[in-house]
Amino acid sequence: MTETRHGARQSASTRWADHRLTLPALCAWGVAFAVVDQPAAAVPVLIAAFACTAVSLALWPVRPSSPKRSRRGRVLRAARSALPTIAVCAGIGASIASAVLVFQPLREPPLLLDETQGMLSAELEVVGTPSETAHSGFAGQSVSGVRFEATLHRIQNTAGRSDRTSTRVLLFVDDLGTVDAPAIGSTIRVDARFRATDDGSQTAWLAFAEGRPQTIRPPGWQLAWAAELRARFADAARGLPGDGAELVPGLALGDDSLVDASLDEAMKDSGLSHLTAVSGANCAIVIAGAFLIAGFAGLRRSARLGAAGAVLVLFVVLVTPQPSVIRAAAMAGIVLMSMGASRSARGMPVLCVAVISLIVTDPWLSHSFGFALSSLATAGLLLFTRPLTAALSRWMPTWLAAVIAVPLAAQLACQPVLALLTPTIAPYSVPANLLAAPAAPVATVVGLLACLVGALIPALAVPTAWLCWVPAAWIGAVARFFAGAPGARLPWVPGLIGALLVLVLTALALWVVLATGAPRLRRFAAVFLIAAIVGVYGGVLVGGTIALRLSVPQNWRIAACDIGQGDAVLVRSDGVTALIDTGPDPDALRACLDRMQIGRIDLLVLTHFDLDHIGGLDAVVGRADAVLVGPTDGRSDVSVVSRLVESGAAVHQAARGDRGVLGRLRWEVLWPTVDTTLRGNGASVTLLFSGDVDALFLGDLGESDQAQLMAEGRVGRVDVVKVAHHGSGDQSAELYERIHARAGIISVGADNDYGHPNNRILEILSGAATRVFRTDQLGLIVVSIEDGQTVVWSEKAVAAPAASALSVPPTRLETRIDRVRTRGNCTRRKTNSQGLDPATLVGAGPPRAGGAGLGHRDVPRRAQHPAAS
Repeated sequence: MTETRHGARQSASTRWADHRLTLPALCAWGVAFAVVDQPAAAVPVLIAAFACTAVSLALWPVRPSSPKRSRRGRVLRAARSALPTIAVCAGIGASIASAVLVFQPLREPPLLLDETQGMLSAELEVVGTPSETAHSGFAGQSVSGVRFEATLHRIQNTAGRSDRTSTRVLLFVDDLGTVDAPAIGSTIRVDARFRATDDGSQTAWLAFAEGRPQTIRPPGWQLAWAAELRARFADAARGLPGDGAELVPGLALGDDSLVDASLDEAMKDSGLSHLTAVSGANCAIVIAGAFLIAGFAGLRRSARLGAAGAVLVLFVVLVTPQPSVIRAAAMAGIVLMSMGASRSARGMPVLCVAVISLIVTDPWLSHSFGFALSSLATAGLLLFTRPLTAALSRWMPTWLAAVIAVPLAAQLACQPVLALLTPTIAPYSVPANLLAAPAAPVATVVGLLACLVGALIPALAVPTAWLCWVPAAWIGAVARFFAGAPGARLPWVPGLIGALLVLVLTALALWVVLATGAPRLRRFAAVFLIAAIVGVYGGVLVGGTIALRLSVPQNWRIAACDIGQGDAVLVRSDGVTALIDTGPDPDALRACLDRMQIGRIDLLVLTHFDLDHIGGLDAVVGRADAVLVGPTDGRSDVSVVSRLVESGAAVHQAARGDRGVLGRLRWEVLWPTVDTTLRGNGASVTLLFSGDVDALFLGDLGESDQAQLMAEGRVGRVDVVKVAHHGSGDQSAELYERIHARAGIISVGADNDYGHPNNRILEILSGAATRVFRTDQLGLIVVSIEDGQTVVWSEKAVAAPAASALSVPPTRLETRIDRVRTRGNCTRRKTNSQGLDPATLVGAGPPRAGGAGLGHRDVPRRAQHPAAS
């Protein structure tokens, strides 16, 4: 009996020892997260931490005089036993606050603070892998190129004043491919403009380069070999077919620069995106291989440990020190040191020591989602794999239970953060990981060997890469299959509330499954859990979605989606739908399309290629049948067109005279002209829809372009106008007087940085007797036809300001504007199954140079649409 109790006490002590550092690790993360977000709090935190440490050390020698068995005695002894933990937490907090006080000034060079808007000459060291991107640029215009992290060492203004610093920036270089980007470790000089990020961001500044960077110093030998290995392996992978080619570098080296947007989305939807990030499994494979080779060489134990440590360092250099990599490498290094000291290394203490040491060294890691997901996944594997295996083995073989428990444990631990990132649930992530898991280590091992063999024997680079392609292609096929399955992404409550709800439900589910006592309470908790999930989905999400859909007028013609600072407007007639621009965010556009119950897009119009008009393209790729685009300007525009062509859409460059039908509506392109040399805003595709409602869509045309549009003489009165350029002041009063629209829709983001809508356009619209409807104030705006009248409906109601001839609608949700003008019956021409007239899609004008240049033959088939920054 004594032995049993002693064994129980020893087991409990061991379990407690595994978690002695859990609270300090959580404390470190919380303090760092708060202090880097509010650097001014560093001094108060430092003072409070020193005070707590002093009090803890002062109280430690004091022993409670109350009897041990009394309640007061137990409380006092418990409080005294907590003093060491409090002292450790306080010491960690003091270290983090000190680190912020030391490093924060380096993130804010005086010259950058004084001349943020000016052009500066910058000297930087490249520290990150370049990736293709499309972004809004310094001036808000859509541009493409590459981005990579760099350490800013020196800046100089045009007057010769200079500052030396050492701060991390994210550099954007336009019209540059990843192949031509500078290698990691090289020092470059570039003229750039800088924009500050949030205080908590790891990169303190965004730098927008003007022109190409000049390499002033190549990487040293300690980094050059790794850059050459990565480049050769990526070149070998480019020659492979399909998704496997894009995944090979990611699975072996964590390099996902070849992964295009659609495959990246499929990997995320299927819960497999973690496979292309280097983690503890990769480090374990590398260390095991080093131990094996050292063992065959007959090295002693200390030499084997040294060899494993050296190989680990080389591996980190090769794959680049990303947050997940340094977490895995830190844990591996701690384990190796424990082995060298002949001490056992338990999982949770090792993880906690790694987290504490890394966050104390770099407090801004606390804001890294990659670091958080990597740490949580590891914690989930350490804490839940064995209990879940034991619980699942009641209903299935133990080996199958263990296979299921591994991805399930990691998914449960990461889900609150994933829900915070994207408010969705991936229900197929566990089965997808079950099918992909056997191929992942094979791809990693074979990929590393292929990388090394290809470097030593270049002729074998592609043949060995083929060996890695087989498991990579399987993983890609699994991702595509589950991403295309029904319900691949289930909606969830957004924001912090959604993340907390996931956390509570996950904790409750784990307690129900893993607890051994209180069967009645567990049954009650299980019923409550099921009811909560059904309630969230049935009552809040599904029911709310149905209610939202039913609230929208069913006989609608125009719907301006509330997608922030950008344009995305739907036009529908007789079940045939057109979408004019896609806004900046695919998730916001998907939500609007779902609410309006739009599946296929019969006609997609991209008025021009700024990011606030094409950033949401991912939401409609593969769903559009015909596409009209404005004139292209550069490689990024052509890659967008190429992606649409590859998705099966018929793409046509729009010009004045193009016309067609959309259900009972007729549409005509009024701008740009056939031979225009304009690009960007000035070449925005301008459309006129005619029928039971007349509507003019002006894209982002400026005043001078609007004047040229009027000079063509085709602009008359309309019922609705989509106001140009989100309500900027660059507008023609004469145009709005001529069209005399009853309703003016301004698609604009709340609290935008551009001052949209401008007072001038509001005055112009007021003078033209055009009532203004703004998405930033009203949300979704819908124009419908009811009893021969044009009705404007909005999802929100706002009170009109006191002075307000210029303002948005009155507080009613529906606003009837004057009866539409009488016109004859609209004769519907013979159309194809999509409702488009192929004979009039191109227009009757003479053939134009470049008009067919966007077809299948003249765009690169493998061009990649860069992900939005």
